[in-house]
Amino acid sequence: MFLLALMDVLDRLAHAVARAPARVVFPEGRSPVTRAAAQALAERGLARPVLLDCDEAPPGCTLGEVRPEWTKVLQAARPSLKEAVALKMLGRPMFAAAAMVAAGEAEALVAGVETPTKRVIEAALMAIGLAPDVTVPSSFFLMHKDGAAPLILADCALSVAPDAGELAAIARASAASAQALLGEARVAMLSYSTGTSGAGESVDRVRAATTLLDGMQVVGPVQADAALNQAIAAKKGLEGWDGANVLVFPALDAGNIAYKLLQELGGYAAIGPCLQGFARPVCDLSRGAKAEDIVNATVVTLALGAVGRA
Repeated sequence: MFLLALMDVLDRLAHAVARAPARVVFPEGRSPVTRAAAQALAERGLARPVLLDCDEAPPGCTLGEVRPEWTKVLQAARPSLKEAVALKMLGRPMFAAAAMVAAGEAEALVAGVETPTKRVIEAALMAIGLAPDVTVPSSFFLMHKDGAAPLILADCALSVAPDAGELAAIARASAASAQALLGEARVAMLSYSTGTSGAGESVDRVRAATTLLDGMQVVGPVQADAALNQAIAAKKGLEGWDGANVLVFPALDAGNIAYKLLQELGGYAAIGPCLQGFARPVCDLSRGAKAEDIVNATVVTLALGAVGRA
């Protein structure tokens, strides 16, 4: 059995999802690492795994059965889609899994160990779609470490060069994820400048995005040290700022570099990337994910979904 890391946040989330284990579909059922993770989730009572594209389910798991009526799910998303084409699409496990979630026969989709991100996104957009008022999908990593408060970092895997509106959308989605997983959201819109001390295309874009974020605990543009350190924040004119637990980066290169530096130099573990903004929970795993990584990512994904089902 694969054990979750002994971190308070993961223990709390695991306890929450174990109260009512949800169905989660794994379209990459032939993958040994996926099968091992699915078995571990079932053994721990964290989920009811459903596997596609395999002949025999691991202990505690079930095999998914593709239903022809799921073509209506795909046609609802794309009315011009002919039934014969929709039926052919259901022959691809990723689309079948997304349709299964959209049809309410699974609560979440977890994939990515053998599938490129763009294919996971494509299937999720086609069958599941975005949540109301969401304009762009994004992703986050949950960063955790013994003795340190957990952090949510976005977007470190999906949005390459978001404009101000997209950056604001990422911040709103990340705040919702933090609220669900951490209990509150204090959002820092990161830049190389704090407040009005600097200018440039990037900092101006972050400033414009911040003005769109009404009703949130948010600061921006703000440098990373001021975002996290109350004393430094006060020196830079941000008196009363309690420190961020959500870091929103101005572009993918900054976010991706930062989370990997936290891993390699800071000793943090990264869970994700978890997708956000979809109408139902979807997780895009790293291609190099191990079974224990998949277990943790599934717990986080189901915890997000549990809030929506409550």
